[in-house]
Amino acid sequence: MTAPTKPPHRSPARSDADAPAADLHAPVIDWFDENARDLPWRRPEAGAWGVMVSEFMLQQTPVNRVLPVYEQWLARWPRPADLAAEAPGEAVRAWGRLGYPRRALRLHGAAVAITERHGGDVPSDHAQLLALPGIGEYTAAAVASFAYGQRHAVLDTNVRRVFARAVTGVRYPPNATTSAERNLARALLPDDEPTAARWAAASMELGALVCTAKNETCVRCPIAAQCAWRLAGKPEHDGPPRRGQTYAGTDRQVRGKLLAVLREAHTPVPQAALDRVWHEPVQRARALDGLVADGLVEPLPGGLYRLPLT
Repeated sequence: MTAPTKPPHRSPARSDADAPAADLHAPVIDWFDENARDLPWRRPEAGAWGVMVSEFMLQQTPVNRVLPVYEQWLARWPRPADLAAEAPGEAVRAWGRLGYPRRALRLHGAAVAITERHGGDVPSDHAQLLALPGIGEYTAAAVASFAYGQRHAVLDTNVRRVFARAVTGVRYPPNATTSAERNLARALLPDDEPTAARWAAASMELGALVCTAKNETCVRCPIAAQCAWRLAGKPEHDGPPRRGQTYAGTDRQVRGKLLAVLREAHTPVPQAALDRVWHEPVQRARALDGLVADGLVEPLPGGLYRLPLT
């Protein structure tokens, strides 16, 4: 995400009902002004395309893993049209080991649509962003807010956790985003666009650096004094079990090993080369079939496979 232009802090007239939300804005934004990480997609030269690429890559992937791939990606494809001109398999190849490689195909599809529908420029209109392939509500709101300074509720895992603790008073948000969370996020948005965009970036950074899932550092939190969860004594989570992210031995791991062989090859790969990457034939076949079904691998006659060309 970018760091939207710092707006002047305002103190407009507000009702008592507005006070709790408004009282969060200034301390969080002030903290962000002092502590925001210098990330390449936050710099003005990143542009809307740089913001969009980062948002695709950062889904379920930490910043330190994204940074080198992001830099290589933008050096190779500085505009959507540059990516759109390549085969989708090249996007999968360049995605490397970021995981969830369908994101690469979706980003390629979005680049094609941007080139065909919008003259190669990432649209600023939220509805047009949402209409792009592979763009959901979160990504559309993030690009509109971080790239264009618009007023949207940007709800990623970090923001949801901050709001759950600071406002709702629970340790973790629900496993899936609820309508109540969306309503809360909209209610917490500052009225003017520049401040709302800054708030979106600041609350996300607070969740990433301070109000983390484990080992939160409340002594560094600018809104600790107002945090409903802390004031309640930090009650333990009593909702559904948190979803773990196992990897070893899963179909995801097998898919990753199969794709690694195909990414390194610039000619079609025989079945025998793929068979060597995993010992269990049923799971290996299931993983390969899934890659084909997802459009990440293209089967060819003679038992050969390659990354997709179309």
